[in-house]
Amino acid sequence: MAICRNNLVIFGGLLVGIMGAVLVKFGNPANMGLCFVCFYRDISGSLGLQMNPLLQYLRPEILGIFFGSFLAALAFKDFSPRGGSSPGIRFVLGIFIMLGGLIFLGCPIRAIYRLAGGDLSSVGGLLGIPFGAYLGLSFLTKGYNLGKTKPLPAWMAYIPPVFFGVLTVLLFTKVWLGTTYPFFSLKGPGSQHAPVLISLLLGVVAGVLFQRSRLCLVGGLRDVFLFRDYFLLKGFLAILVGAFLANLALGLFNPALVGPVAHGNLAANFLGMGLLAFAAVLLGGCPMRQLIMTWEANLDSFMAVLGMLVGAGLAHRLGLAASPAGVTPEGWTALGLGYLLTFAIAWMFTFARVPAKEGA
Repeated sequence: MAICRNNLVIFGGLLVGIMGAVLVKFGNPANMGLCFVCFYRDISGSLGLQMNPLLQYLRPEILGIFFGSFLAALAFKDFSPRGGSSPGIRFVLGIFIMLGGLIFLGCPIRAIYRLAGGDLSSVGGLLGIPFGAYLGLSFLTKGYNLGKTKPLPAWMAYIPPVFFGVLTVLLFTKVWLGTTYPFFSLKGPGSQHAPVLISLLLGVVAGVLFQRSRLCLVGGLRDVFLFRDYFLLKGFLAILVGAFLANLALGLFNPALVGPVAHGNLAANFLGMGLLAFAAVLLGGCPMRQLIMTWEANLDSFMAVLGMLVGAGLAHRLGLAASPAGVTPEGWTALGLGYLLTFAIAWMFTFARVPAKEGA
């Protein structure tokens, strides 16, 4: 069984790495085959949560991943409605995950794709991930806990599928009928995308792989620090290898100090990804893992995903997100506040929790 799981993680990682390069070849932005931060940002723009005309597209990959993980969860009986573990705090932590990701300009998976495509500025972000994970684990090992997850009524399990089903309907009414809403960019990263059906299909495959392998870079680092277990990290090394080889084969490997849709401020990259990893450890998983757990009927993870969508909207409406030109003064201020408030949440749910009364 251990051998099968090990093979699944490595095979899944290789395939996800290859799929990322294939999606870029078909039209996705460079080094952005799959990026949960970037895709949530584009979806938030498509829905009107932010109105940057360059960053608006209802990314089919996210919808495909959602449905793929849903099918896998149903098939393997991982579908169980649960929640009630500080959903409001999880929503806020989702906002901070997105803030950190939009300072770096990517999620942990995109950090690997960027390196596999030759973008050396991604190293700052990759180094920030263990830094942030260590911050989160320093509270986790002292008793940090957002509260017990409780079983929920069966009907609540279908709230996330209905939400993403509506997004899917909006996508196809736009593609087939040319409706005004949702908004799609005519230029910039939002206008760069693979054909819808290819994006959906590869998203479904990725969703199944993510759900069965339990891939999560932040979770993998947690396991290394706590248990000296390198199981999940093998999957991310496989993503790097798969993406690198596919980029070479497809002519997409372009070594540079700073790659496309990126900036070269190493401190910002380090601290941005550090904030993402810090908040992700407190949540129990990175942006990708939160989406997968949403499809397993975890309503707490769904709240985190909604927080990320809102966080993307706020970051762009308030000028907090970085761009290839660098980080704005407002972005630096928000990054500092993000760390401060994430530390406050971690401290509160580690040292200031009120024990539940017997029988309460």
